[in-house]
Amino acid sequence: MVYFILIAYISITFLGSLAGSKKASETPEGYFLANRSLGTLTLFFTILATNFSAYYFLGFAGEGYRKGYAFYFIMAFGTALACLSFYIIGMKVWRAGKDKGYITPSELIFGKTKSRTLAVLFSVVMILFTFPYLALQIVGAGYLLENLTGSDIPYLAGATLITLFTIAYVLIGGMTSVARTDLKQGILTFLLMLLAVIVIGYNMGGITHANEQVFQKTPDLFSREAVGGFYTPKKWFSWLVFWLFCIPMFPQLFMRFYVAKDISHLKKSALLYAIVPLFFSLLPVIIGVIGHFSFPGLEGKEADQILPKMLVAHTPEWFGALVMTGALAALMSTLDSQLLALGTMVSRDFHLVFTNKGKAFRSQVKVGKIWVVIFALIGLAIAWQPFDTIFDMGKMAFSGLSVLFPAAFAVLWWNHISNVSLIGSILIGEALTLGFFYGWIPIKYAFGFEPFIIVLVVCFAITGIGYFSKKKLV
Repeated sequence: MVYFILIAYISITFLGSLAGSKKASETPEGYFLANRSLGTLTLFFTILATNFSAYYFLGFAGEGYRKGYAFYFIMAFGTALACLSFYIIGMKVWRAGKDKGYITPSELIFGKTKSRTLAVLFSVVMILFTFPYLALQIVGAGYLLENLTGSDIPYLAGATLITLFTIAYVLIGGMTSVARTDLKQGILTFLLMLLAVIVIGYNMGGITHANEQVFQKTPDLFSREAVGGFYTPKKWFSWLVFWLFCIPMFPQLFMRFYVAKDISHLKKSALLYAIVPLFFSLLPVIIGVIGHFSFPGLEGKEADQILPKMLVAHTPEWFGALVMTGALAALMSTLDSQLLALGTMVSRDFHLVFTNKGKAFRSQVKVGKIWVVIFALIGLAIAWQPFDTIFDMGKMAFSGLSVLFPAAFAVLWWNHISNVSLIGSILIGEALTLGFFYGWIPIKYAFGFEPFIIVLVVCFAITGIGYFSKKKLV
């Protein structure tokens, strides 16, 4: 039954990608941006599915297990607040793309600043810091298939299988195929997660009963500060505001701002994005918390597998397989978007700019497809030796990409800005991010906040100095 469900899902997804390929254009705008033609529902689900990935199924459940319900409030309300980025960044990106025909983030940066150095730096940072999050999806695929098949498909084999399959349907249909697949995978993901909570709770004597049992043993899981008092007021502030700066800087999210049919569809998607996470973010966290009842004492990578462990322990085999297939849908909907975005950026930001051959439409698409394969294989290589937890992999990617927000904001909103200050904010910001992450800079210099807040303050200060100095000269 497990293999039947898995094969059926892969077959349906592949057939859907073939349908998408019939509508895919072999022009860069058609292949990379689906001819800027997405309506509200498809746009919303491709944004949501792109963001709610293996990090949602495995990372949320794992952090719920480690930290408790406080993690839900931080993620749900922080993600909902990120809808403001649709207005602060997204609307201006859509208008610029519509007027100038931009396809990648770097093209917009160059169009606004005329600095090739800044545009290349922007693209390189986006590519490099997307890798941890890309590899996270592949890691999640390995974990899920290993649990789904009772280790018949080991971790690396499962990660490789899903990577190759994702490559195949991205190459076939481009953004049209990815968006159509994301719509179906997004609906499937949240429906199955809701059913998982209902069935697991029922088989444990009810969600309320399971929570009461866990509360008696580990009450900190239900506290505002979380286990170990981790979420201090400064930590709460850090995580609540962070997603506003981080989410729009993922290249696959940034490029989603280009693909709306018109700006009204982007506005409606922003409204939906503010509402939906408030409900769906709770579901995996519930499973993580009540997982203490059945699997106490899990640490590190083991805690990231609490969702599949609970499905195996408390649901029929066929149902657990179905839900974990939904988790595969979630991670694949992010992986496909990341691969397409990175391939697009190499094709447009480097091949097109620095070679004569790049000016041919077919050449751009061909190069983009080649780099989709290359980036997928690099991500698979990283997945061989992942970070200690899925949360750590995500945090590394999120922090590095958020550094780009002050520069993007300045380019879109300020008339006078020093390119040197923008370049400096990115380079210094990334140096500080790596310094905090690897412990080269003592954590005490974050002053109780998450380090990325301090980094963002420094980056905004540098861009601000550039703005006022340029304005004074003008």
